[in-house]
Amino acid sequence: MDFIRIICAILLPPLGVFLQVGLGLHFWLNIILTLFGYIPGIVHAVWIIAKK
Repeated sequence: MDFIRIICAILLPPLGVFLQVGLGLHFWLNIILTLFGYIPGIVHAVWIIAKK
């Protein structure tokens, strides 16, 4: 299941974070990071998925 989350995180970073933690602080932080730049959003999403 983590493989699918990582693929989602690469294609759409907030979706990958949502699948991992739901509508929490990390989800909203990832949306902000993705708006500032696509790469920071991807890095944050993969970090959240790999951490758990």
